[in-house]
Amino acid sequence: MVDKHDARRIAMWLPDVTEDGESFSFRVHGRQFAWPYPERVHPKKPRVTRFDMFVILTADHDDKIALMEGEPRIFFLTEHYDGGAMVIVRLKEIDEWRLRELLEDSHGAAVARGPIRRRR
Repeated sequence: MVDKHDARRIAMWLPDVTEDGESFSFRVHGRQFAWPYPERVHPKKPRVTRFDMFVILTADHDDKIALMEGEPRIFFLTEHYDGGAMVIVRLKEIDEWRLRELLEDSHGAAVARGPIRRRR
């Protein structure tokens, strides 16, 4: 089992990563690739940050589906994230080796997408 501190240590070890303040939200070249899951617990109240689950980018839609179908105990989605190439991972279900693999892949997916282009 891993926690948000393990996620920070591993993410910050990857090249060119920055953290948004002390939020446990990680970016590479301005593109977010891993962040705590903001759960909607009530439709009329603000989301609650869940540090025991992280949203991570995947390489593409097929990769997302493969993770969820292959390991549904670990990976899931909500309707909000369904359209993108990302999954939610339950940290309590994985070990440090698996977290490192997931964050490296997520970092690589963000790098492959390229830097965020700012509108002028």
